[in-house]
Amino acid sequence: MVLPKYHIFVCTSCRINGVQKGFCFQKGSVNLVQKFMEEIEARELSADCLVTNTGCFGICDKGPIAVVYPEGVWYGNLDEDAVEEICEKHMEGGTPAEEYRI
Repeated sequence: MVLPKYHIFVCTSCRINGVQKGFCFQKGSVNLVQKFMEEIEARELSADCLVTNTGCFGICDKGPIAVVYPEGVWYGNLDEDAVEEICEKHMEGGTPAEEYRI
């Protein structure tokens, strides 16, 4: 059983039938999942972080959205720069990246 220090959920607008369509998907959230994975690998945090894509969180106007557990910190309006900052401040530093917090 994997027990990561952080579990990052990223909305990719995946519907129950597996089709991806929606605001976060249209705004490139699938690429953000990949960016989180790359940043985690580059920072040698793979043992501490798990990334999972999800369906809609229901606050599309703030998308793309990510939620980090166990703290339950919600991030919105994400882009690749935001992913880098979240990984640096939250995953490495232990403090949420306030600029993107919702």
